[in-house]
Amino acid sequence: MKIGVDASCWANQRGFGRFTRELLRALVALDAENDYVFFADDETARHSRFPEGVAVAAGATSAAPTQAASASGRRSIRDVWALTREVLRHDLDLFFFPAVYSYFPVLNRTRVIVTLHDVIADHHPQATFPNKKLMYFWKAKQQLALRQADLVLTVSDYSKREICDYFGLPEHQVQVTTEAASDEFRRVDRNGTMTDVLRRTGLRPDERFLLYVGGISPHKNLGVLVDAFGRLLAEPACADVRLVLVGDYERDVFLSDYPRLQQQVEAAGLREHVRFAGYVPDADLVYLYNAAAMLVFPSLEEGFGLPAVEAMACGTPVVASDRGSLPEILGDAGHFFDPTEPEAVRQALRTVLADDALRAAMRQRGLARTRQFTWEAAARKTLRIFEQTVRG
Repeated sequence: MKIGVDASCWANQRGFGRFTRELLRALVALDAENDYVFFADDETARHSRFPEGVAVAAGATSAAPTQAASASGRRSIRDVWALTREVLRHDLDLFFFPAVYSYFPVLNRTRVIVTLHDVIADHHPQATFPNKKLMYFWKAKQQLALRQADLVLTVSDYSKREICDYFGLPEHQVQVTTEAASDEFRRVDRNGTMTDVLRRTGLRPDERFLLYVGGISPHKNLGVLVDAFGRLLAEPACADVRLVLVGDYERDVFLSDYPRLQQQVEAAGLREHVRFAGYVPDADLVYLYNAAAMLVFPSLEEGFGLPAVEAMACGTPVVASDRGSLPEILGDAGHFFDPTEPEAVRQALRTVLADDALRAAMRQRGLARTRQFTWEAAARKTLRIFEQTVRG
């Protein structure tokens, strides 16, 4: 087969980008029979390190899709046509979009697979878009992508159920592959590098802290986490604990809740206890995972929840929302709470923080569970889906 791939999400620093990079690398490494052509805007094509052995076709665009398709942006028709026209120049058996986020129409007579990671934007539009106009643009793009798709790929059974229910799609038209932690995320010993990373984050090496990793978007529900953390600090036994929020609040292209969160922290007198760490590269993030008392994941909804798997791979206990895909992904390794109740969040944090034996058991169960998620397994399943789709 000759497989075309939309690689224009490659540079995205959120889950879309990681899924694109990790899955495509694993696919190319695994698949010696098929030929791949990566299609991207010229900026992404110039600055990205694509796998060896793939052909790269660049469309001349005025803005990278990772920026133009953001919460506050809109791609021009000219830029969309530049990628559509580039694809028309190739004879393909299949075209694959790793994310509907950067979708553009494919006019070739070829099968199309579109990845829809979740329906968060549909369930929580007010927490995703800054205004109704941009919401309508997103929905129009999404509907066009789903109409063209011969098959929809998603990343969890939860997302499959929600996609089928929301869009009225038959189950056979939506298939599931999973995500996984990259090899960077693993158990590491406390050493000088960890000490340096902690100090750069504003932490002492011996300091207890709770860690959040992800976007600073409204649906991540960080306001409830800050509220619950303030209540936790009121207990003498927890007065030394800090909260570290890892997520790019300066350059992220998605709707940000950072200004409101910052005001909440200030109003609650938590400035010395809550640290907005911004974007943290993986080489440093692995040390934060390993040093944290736990990862806290309070989202109202997740399609997969990749930081939870990354934390488990590092032996870090995960305390998470009981909504969305998180119970499915964490299984018996997680400790869950109702994300709409700050007191329930506080109780969950307190329970795990105070129980050394519970945290040790969660570490072991998490390490065992993360072995179920590998990018090689995801690539093998995705390749089977490719083959089945082309056969029709």
